[in-house]
Amino acid sequence: MTRPTSPDRIPIFALEAVLLPGAALPLHIFEPRYKLMIQRCIDNKSAFGVLLKRGEEPVAIGCTAAVSEVVQTYDDGRSDIVTVGQRIFAVKETFDDQPYTEATVEYLRDEPHAISKEAEERLWNLCVSCHKILRDSEPEDFDPEAGDSLAYFVARILPLDLEIRQKLLETRSESTRQSRLTEHLERWIPTLARVERLRARAGGNGHGDY
Repeated sequence: MTRPTSPDRIPIFALEAVLLPGAALPLHIFEPRYKLMIQRCIDNKSAFGVLLKRGEEPVAIGCTAAVSEVVQTYDDGRSDIVTVGQRIFAVKETFDDQPYTEATVEYLRDEPHAISKEAEERLWNLCVSCHKILRDSEPEDFDPEAGDSLAYFVARILPLDLEIRQKLLETRSESTRQSRLTEHLERWIPTLARVERLRARAGGNGHGDY
C-alpha cells in the first residue's frame, strides 16, 4: 500500500459540491473571508481544499482546487473564477486563526490494483449509452495514455449525484471505483431510458402517459 505524503496546511472551502481530480468548478466569490482566501491563493499560486458540506459539517475527504482562470472581477471585490481539481486529501486537524478555515491534510494515493480491460470497456460502453440518452451525442474520447482515472473521467461528464461522486472520491482503488460506477450506471440506464421515452411521447403528441 502506498502511504500518503506528509501533512500540509491549506485553506478549506466547504461547498454543496464534490470536486473530482481534473474537473472544472466555476465559483462566484462574494463573502469577504473567501475573497481574501482566493486572493491569497492567486497571489501565492497555491491551492485550497474543497469539501462537500453535509448540513452544517463538511466531510473529511476532499480535493484540492487550483484557480485556473479569473473570469471577471467586480468593483466590490467579488469575482467569478474557474478552478480545477488536483489532489485528494484527508483532513487531519482544522484551525480557525484566519478569517477562513484552514486544515492540515494528508494527500492520498491509490492502492496499486490490476484493472481489467473488459471491465474498463464495460464501464465506457455504459457511459456512452448514458451520454447518448442525456445529451443525444457521443461523449468526448477518453485518453488512457494521459494518466487519468476512467472512473473520474466518467463521473466528470455525467450528472451523478453528490453522494456517488463523494464515494468515488473516497475510494482508493481505481478498479473498485470502476466496479461501483458500473453497478450504478447499470441501475440508472433503465430509468434514463424511461424518462426519455416519456419525453419523446410528450414531444410527439403533446402529452405523455399517466
